[in-house]
Amino acid sequence: MSDTQKELRAEPRESKIEVIKRDSNHLRGTIAEALKDGKTSFSEENVQVLKFHGVYQQDDRDLRKQLKKEGKDRHYMLMLRARIPGGKLTADQYLRFDELADEYGNGTLRITTRQTFQMHGVLKANLKETIRTLNEALITTLGGCGDQVRNITSCPEPRNDAIARQLRQDQLKLVARFGAKTKAYHEIWLDGQEVTPNYGGDANSELEQAVVSGLRPEAGNPDRSDSEEPLFGRTYMPRKFKIGLTYEGDNCCDVYSNDIGLVAHAEGDTLVGYTVLIGGGMGRTAGDAKTYPRAATPFAFVTRDELVEVCEAILTVQRDYGNRENRRFARMKYLIDERGLDWFQNEVESRIGRSLNPPRPLVWHSAEDHLGWREYGDKAYLGVYIENGRLLDKEGLKLRTVLREIVSEYRPVIHLTTQQNLILSDLPLDAWKDIESRLRAAGVQLVQDMPKTRLLAMACPALPTCGLAIAESERALPGVLPKFEALFAEYGLENEPISIRMTGCPNGCARPYLADIGFVGRALGKYDVFLGADSLGTRVNRRFLEMIPLDGLVDAVRPLIAAYAKERKNGERFGDYCERVGFEYLHQVRERALEAKTVDGTPAGV
Repeated sequence: MSDTQKELRAEPRESKIEVIKRDSNHLRGTIAEALKDGKTSFSEENVQVLKFHGVYQQDDRDLRKQLKKEGKDRHYMLMLRARIPGGKLTADQYLRFDELADEYGNGTLRITTRQTFQMHGVLKANLKETIRTLNEALITTLGGCGDQVRNITSCPEPRNDAIARQLRQDQLKLVARFGAKTKAYHEIWLDGQEVTPNYGGDANSELEQAVVSGLRPEAGNPDRSDSEEPLFGRTYMPRKFKIGLTYEGDNCCDVYSNDIGLVAHAEGDTLVGYTVLIGGGMGRTAGDAKTYPRAATPFAFVTRDELVEVCEAILTVQRDYGNRENRRFARMKYLIDERGLDWFQNEVESRIGRSLNPPRPLVWHSAEDHLGWREYGDKAYLGVYIENGRLLDKEGLKLRTVLREIVSEYRPVIHLTTQQNLILSDLPLDAWKDIESRLRAAGVQLVQDMPKTRLLAMACPALPTCGLAIAESERALPGVLPKFEALFAEYGLENEPISIRMTGCPNGCARPYLADIGFVGRALGKYDVFLGADSLGTRVNRRFLEMIPLDGLVDAVRPLIAAYAKERKNGERFGDYCERVGFEYLHQVRERALEAKTVDGTPAGV
């Protein structure tokens, strides 16, 4: 037998994590036993399985050197991430999170770019009780992380109209179909008790009951003997899989960043269907030029009746053909680009048994979040800016305290946003003066008093908790933004909506590749600079500079801002300007600035 024949007959190679998933007995692993072993950390195998349960093992990286010097183990702790479809919570659910942040967490809550809560600092000894208590409030963490369909996001704007109700129904149908069906979660954390999640007060609806009972998908699985996970099988998805929904015209949730993006089309009071976008994803690897961020591609138009079926076909193509050998290339975007869009469409059509309708043309008006006081019908909502999504109390700011008081008294529905902010809805029309007074007294800056740049900014948590971070982000961006605001004001751009996003590594959790200016951690204290995304979130940016020190970021961009202020067209956003003039020209602008000397001989830009 030739070497080629041997290679063809050999079993496909799998990554280490694929083996761990396959051997985990549908996400059970040995987690239940490890919870009783008295150790402060989990094994590597259990760490991977725990992600599916919404749990990441982390350690305080600020303490690593000192603990090592003292001959001690790392200070291990867990981060919990809930699954909150559309970011919608009842007042009671919000207050339960707030209580647990003090009881078992580090005293803060973190709103994520997937429209959910993360709780940091939970010790292993308290993990089961924390998850159990969350489930008592009808909140699950199953599906918060791992190689499965992550939290399904949507436009968070509170809307009391027929279109919003129909979109919410469709969102929950997707949640029902694509949630993991394993009983491991209830066995490990709830001692086998079945708990019915409540998705923001919708629990009494007929649809909600269908969601929590677990609509069993009927799509074929290569392992037909697998009755516990008939859709995903023993190894689930090759990598995380993201789905987001929004209304045409409103791209506040960066719908192009998802594996499947769904854009709702309305005719009168009827939601007639969705344009389906496929292949979005933000992650890349700094040292591998073959990895890249990608904006999703318009793929098809589907009616509401076709929605779940077509999404399931797309998902199963990725399930069956996604790269399970090299996780760097395991997202669906790489499968689409490797095999081609025509091949992918043929695969989907073969699974649904008919041809797909072409996507509809899309028109976008805004990608900004829904902040400030707005009235709708006989109610009102307030979108509160949360710096980097971190809910906390500190000197001069009692954010968690004032929100707790407001939620306790007014009992609003809470909507978390994909831009890490928070909306209080269903408020009385006459509540604004009282709420405004309370927020100001607590040191909370209101959106009408804040620069546009700050309202558009986002950072990922990064150091000291994230194990993947190689540079600061959440702790660095607040010090950088005022300098950029001063720079923009210097050139008369203080009212321009220029978005700045920062991450501590190339994985792109704060979606820096969809910002006017993206800073991506490359080494400790150094960042790559990305430019050229469009203001509506439909085009990713590109790397312009590498390894710029944190204290040099403003000067690195200064010459470009000066040129933009002078040369922009009417209404042109900074990212669009960069794309129009091109990087070759921008490098020339920067080089001329480097050559120009100020009076004291220091460079005008670096």
